[in-house]
This record gives sequence, structure tokens and C-alpha cells, in this order.
Amino acid sequence: MDNQQKKWIYLIFLSLVWGSSFILMKKALIGLTPIQVGALRIIISTFFLIIIGFNSLKKIKKKHWIYVFYSAVLGTLFPSFLFAYAVTGIDSSIASILNSFTPFNTLLIGTLVFGIIFRKKQLIGILVGLIGTAILILKGADLNPDQNYWFAFLPILSSIGYAFNVNIIKKYLQDLEPLAITTGNFVLIFIPAMIILGLTGFFTSFEFNEESKSSLLYISILAVVGTGIAKIMFNKLIHISSPVFSTSVTYLIPIVAVFWGVFDGEKLSLIQLLAGFIILFGVYLVNKNK
Repeated sequence: MDNQQKKWIYLIFLSLVWGSSFILMKKALIGLTPIQVGALRIIISTFFLIIIGFNSLKKIKKKHWIYVFYSAVLGTLFPSFLFAYAVTGIDSSIASILNSFTPFNTLLIGTLVFGIIFRKKQLIGILVGLIGTAILILKGADLNPDQNYWFAFLPILSSIGYAFNVNIIKKYLQDLEPLAITTGNFVLIFIPAMIILGLTGFFTSFEFNEESKSSLLYISILAVVGTGIAKIMFNKLIHISSPVFSTSVTYLIPIVAVFWGVFDGEKLSLIQLLAGFIILFGVYLVNKNK
């Protein structure tokens, strides 16, 4: 299987997994606080990655560690908490839609900060995707007027972190295998996550009941599949494609997330479905070769 086929398989897999991560966060928040959800997601992912990727740490050279650290903080640490808080104020499907700003930010930051050249058609595709995203947001606000859309800034901030992360990996960590990057990321932020979790009183006053047990199950699935495995695959996708292509997964994520949201009782209109097709057309334009 060549890289052209692999990158589409990775893209579809990641859209399914990350599209499902927002409903998992929502369910985990029933028995956990946003800070606990963010910290546990990192901690559980670290244990999983140490088991499967400890030996890969030997491949990280001294010159890599600073960029692995930047990648960890911007691409994992901050977003883990920002998204957990976002889902407390807006629907999980809307939070996933706002994450669609990532390709636009990737292109902008890649051009201004990292000197990466892009094609005109990529910019057009991103703008089309943003139009679809805007329709989804506006219609979502109309359907859910009681929600606090100030929380919408949190996924947008996360998208900026993701944009820096993708460009850092593409420019400075291209010679490092994805498993090593992912494992190194989580090893570096494990202790901060443990300290943050401890400050919430989790180790001293957390009560285990049916509600909290279910929340722990949801966050464990999110950590292992939606973070550990997905991060490895995403880093592979960055290696074999462009930064803009890899982040275009955030245009597909909302389609999956909106489905789960509707299944869980969140509202969806025909206009939002139309916006989903506009987003898909944007992805097509971004990745069209000619």
C-alpha cells in the first residue's frame, strides 16, 4: 500500500475516532470535573504509550527534545483541558465544529512562522470549509440560544495549538518516528498532569459510585483509543502528507460528532447537514492534486 492510500485510511480512521471523542468527553464530565477529565486523559494515555512505546524513546536525540516539548504542550496539554471546559458550555458537536479552524490556522501559521509554501487551491478549499463551519455554528446558536458561546473561544484556541504542533512536527521532527514523538510528548507532560489532578482532590476525596465509574470508563476509552492510538496515527499522517492535508481531518470530525450529538439528544437541522457537505467539498479542494 502506497502513501497516497495510507493517508486517506488514516484520515478516515482519525475522523471516526476523534469525531467520537467529544461525546466521550461529554459522558466523562457527568462524574468528573473538566480539570480531572483533561488530566486523566493525559495520565492514562501516558501509561498506555509507555507500555507500547518505551523503547522508541531511545530514538529521540538531544536536538529533538525541545521540539517534542513544544509539540506536547501546544498539541496535547492545553487542548486536553480547553476542550474539556468547552463541552461544559456548548454542545459537544459544536465544539468539534469549531475545531475546524485548525487547517486555516495551520496554513496561516505555516506560512507566516515556518515559511511553508501552499497552493492557491488549498486556500480556496480551506475558505470553503470555513464557510460550512460558519453555517454550522450560526445554526447551532439559533437552535441552542441558551448556551454560553463564550466557551466557543476555547476550541479555537486549541486549534491554534494544533496548528503550531503540526508545523513543528513537519519541520523539526520529520526524521523521528511517530511512536517516539507521541510517547515523548506524554512522558514530558505526565508529571504536570499528575500534579494538576492531585490539586483537584482526586486522590483524597474522589467518590467511586456508578456515575463516577462510568465516567472513568469513558475517559479510559478516550485516552487509549482517542488519544494514544490516534496521536500515533496522526503523527504518521503528518509524516506522509502535508500539514494542511493532515489537519483537514478536523473538517470530517464534526460530521461524526454531530451524528453522536443527535443520537444523544442534541439538535440538528437540514441546514447543518448541507453545511456538512460544504465542508466535505472544502476537504476535496484542499487535497485535489490538479
